[in-house]
Amino acid sequence: MASVSIKTVAARARVSFQTASKVLNGKGSVSEQTRQRILDAASDLGYVPNAVARGLVTRSTRTVGVISSDLSDDVLAQFVVGAEREARQQGHSVIISIVGEDSGDGARYLRTLVEQRVEGILLAAPELERQPRLGEILGPTVPAVSIHAVPGAQVTLVGSNHVETGLLATRHLLEHGHRRIGTIAGPRNRRVVHSRLRGYEQALQEAGIRFNTAFVEEGDWQVDGGYLAASRLLARAPDLTALFVQNDTMAIGVLSLLHQRGRAAPDGCALVSCDDIPAARHTIPPLSTVRIPLSETGATAMRLLLERIAEPNGEPRRVLLPVELVRRGSCGCAARSHESGLS
Repeated sequence: MASVSIKTVAARARVSFQTASKVLNGKGSVSEQTRQRILDAASDLGYVPNAVARGLVTRSTRTVGVISSDLSDDVLAQFVVGAEREARQQGHSVIISIVGEDSGDGARYLRTLVEQRVEGILLAAPELERQPRLGEILGPTVPAVSIHAVPGAQVTLVGSNHVETGLLATRHLLEHGHRRIGTIAGPRNRRVVHSRLRGYEQALQEAGIRFNTAFVEEGDWQVDGGYLAASRLLARAPDLTALFVQNDTMAIGVLSLLHQRGRAAPDGCALVSCDDIPAARHTIPPLSTVRIPLSETGATAMRLLLERIAEPNGEPRRVLLPVELVRRGSCGCAARSHESGLS
């Protein structure tokens, strides 16, 4: 069915196009009787505002773009949901562009969103953090906020202190008396991985324990990757008594491997991970983890992006939200009743 135009509404209400346009766009003032007649005509005809046309007139589309990694990743999904909810509450729409296997050309994703006349862009695709062309486009073109570094661009960064994440997890295992603590990291080309490794190493140094590269194994953030990484690590260092796993998803695979090897957590091998995805409290045993405020990070990033759109000359900022250790059963702590769903 063809859309109803403002001209059609104006004709039904017996007013000029200009008068109908003012009322329907909330601009200017007319008599209450005329305003009501226009609104009744619009309702009767099923008039729907044309956001694109309105944007051409007002130079504001009230639309922002989000470039995200695969949303099957629960961590990024929570971030994007938090960002979209914040945008909607502030009267903005969101166009989401998912980075695929061809993410080597991140500039193309940016250009596509710019062509859609978005007013700002939120970056949530860490695969793009080593692509210098992004900075070339973002700098002069559109306000941006990111959860990862953007080479060559002065953009606001929002995230958490991932050195602190590694510190909290490893210190907790040390407090349980463990001295031989291994770690299963994410892909080494990710900045967050190096930050969490620095926290792990710093905690060991504080305890007078030498950092041993043989106790570090690389995973891929996935369940199967965690399982395979734990298998490789324990084959090389079978006397490890505890593991810091750099995300909950890999930790699920690690729990499976430990159970199969007769070393179920926490008695056979204690374990602390990070993120605190919804599944973390339902594993056996429930995962002790460092909670990253995922949804809050998305909301904060979107709020700062909308502020940057309103004040484009503002200085870029670096905002770190706090992380928190959640004690459950996998490290040897008793799971709290409200965390395990038994309250």
